Amino acid sequence: MYLKKKLTTLSICAALSLSLLSGLKSPGVNAEDSSSYYLIAYKNNVPGDYVAQIEESGGKVERVIEEIGIVEASSSSSAFLENVKKFSDIHSANKEYTVYLEEDPNPADGKPITSIPQPDWNDPNQNYHDYQWDVKRITNDFESFTINKGNKETVVGIIDTGLDFAHPDLKDNADLEGSKTFVPGTKNAWDENGHGTHVAGSIAANGKVYGVGPELTVRAYRVFGAKGGAQQSWITDAIVAAANDGVEVINMSLGGWRWMAHNLDEKGDSASMVAYHRALQYATKKGVTVVVSSGNDSRNLNSLQDMQTYWKERYGLDIKGPSRVVPAQIPGVVTVSSSNKWSNDSIAFYSNYGSVVDVAGPGGDNGPLYDSLYRQDPKGNYLDKRDFLYRTLSTWPTYLNPNGTSNLKGYALLHGTSMAAPKVAGIAAVIKAQNPQYSPSQVQAALRQTAVDLGKNGQDPLFGSGEANIYNALTR
Repeated sequence: MYLKKKLTTLSICAALSLSLLSGLKSPGVNAEDSSSYYLIAYKNNVPGDYVAQIEESGGKVERVIEEIGIVEASSSSSAFLENVKKFSDIHSANKEYTVYLEEDPNPADGKPITSIPQPDWNDPNQNYHDYQWDVKRITNDFESFTINKGNKETVVGIIDTGLDFAHPDLKDNADLEGSKTFVPGTKNAWDENGHGTHVAGSIAANGKVYGVGPELTVRAYRVFGAKGGAQQSWITDAIVAAANDGVEVINMSLGGWRWMAHNLDEKGDSASMVAYHRALQYATKKGVTVVVSSGNDSRNLNSLQDMQTYWKERYGLDIKGPSRVVPAQIPGVVTVSSSNKWSNDSIAFYSNYGSVVDVAGPGGDNGPLYDSLYRQDPKGNYLDKRDFLYRTLSTWPTYLNPNGTSNLKGYALLHGTSMAAPKVAGIAAVIKAQNPQYSPSQVQAALRQTAVDLGKNGQDPLFGSGEANIYNALTR
C-alpha cells in the first residue's frame, strides 16, 4: 500500500486530432532555468528520506505522487541520473519528456465550412443535431436518451486541455469546483486550446449539440497549456487525482509514441512506463474505467518494425529496441480506434490499429474521396479534396477564435482518435450509470459485447469487437 502524499504539488486533455499531434521535446525549462526534469520510480513506497536522496544527488523535488511511488525532480547537474540511481530503493530513473499539441499551420486551406448557421444563443429551438452523424449513430438517433442519459453522480474525468465551463451546452454538466490543473504556473482548468472542450462535448453536451450522455458530469484535469506541453508526471498525477476523486471513467485523448519511443529502456522498465502502469493500475483498483485513443499514425501497433520504419522516415528518429505507443498499449485500458461516417469496412485513414484495439468509436475523417487518394499514396497532397462535414461536430470554447475548419463560434469540426475515444468514454459512463455496481472489467465487457460488428466478422485489428453503441448496451 502506497503512502499518502507528503508534498502538495501545484494542482488547482491525443491520440489527438490530426491537427493536434504529440511531439518529442526536451523537458519543459523556463528561460531563466537551465535545469532538466527527471522522473524517478521507487521500488515500493517513496522513502522517508527521498528529499535528502535527491538533494544529495544534485537535484530538487518538484512533485511527489506517493500513492504509486513516483517523484519528479529537476537538476542542472549532468551527473544527477548517475548519482540518484546509486540508491538501492530506486527502481528506475530517466529524463522526463513532454508531449506538445502541435497546430496544423493551415487546417482549412483558407476554405472553412460556412454552410452551418451561426449559433443563436437566444433561440432554444436552434440546434446542430442533424450534423451529428457520429452521436446519432451510436445512440440510435438519440433513442438511447429515452432509456438513460447518464446522471450527475456519474463523473467522467477528462485529462486534457481543460474545459469551457461557461459554454451553454456544457455549463450545467461541467464541474468547475472539482476540476484541477496540473500545469505549473496556471491557476485553473479553463481551456485555452479547445481540444478538451471538444472532447467534453462528445461526452456530455446538452444543447445545440448532444453528447453520448447529456446528463453526465464532466470534470477537467488539465495537463496542457494553451500551446505548451504536458510532462509525464503531470499526466500521472492527474490519473491518480481523478481516481482519488472517485470518477467513474477517465478519458485520455492524448498520447503518442514519440515522447515514449524509448519508454521501455534497456531493461524494459523506464520510470515513465512504470509511472503509467502504476497510475492506471491504481485507477482500475479504485473502480475507474480508463478509455484511451489508439493514435493517429496509421500504424499497425502489432508491428514494431512498421512503427520503427515510420518513425525513421517521418521524423528521422532511429529507434531501436522495445518501444510502445502509450497509453494505447498499456494493459487494462479501453483502446479505441476511429471509425468514419461512410464505410463499414475501413477505419479512418489516420487511425492506428492492431490487436490492442478493444472497440472503435466514430472519430470522422475527410470523406471517401480523400481516403481513396490517401490510401493510394499517403505522401501525396490532397488537402483540397477534404470535406470537413465528414468530421465530428462538438463544442469549442466560446471565448476562442473559431477553429480553422469552420467559421462557427462555440463549435468545431474535428477528426481523430481523440474524437473517437470520448464517444466510448461517454458510453462507458452511461453503462456505469445504468449499472453502478459494475467493475471496470464488467464495463469493458459490456462495451465489447454490445458493439456493432464492422469489418471482418468477429474480433479484428481495425475495429476490435466493433463500433461501440450505447443503445445496444442499454437494450441487450
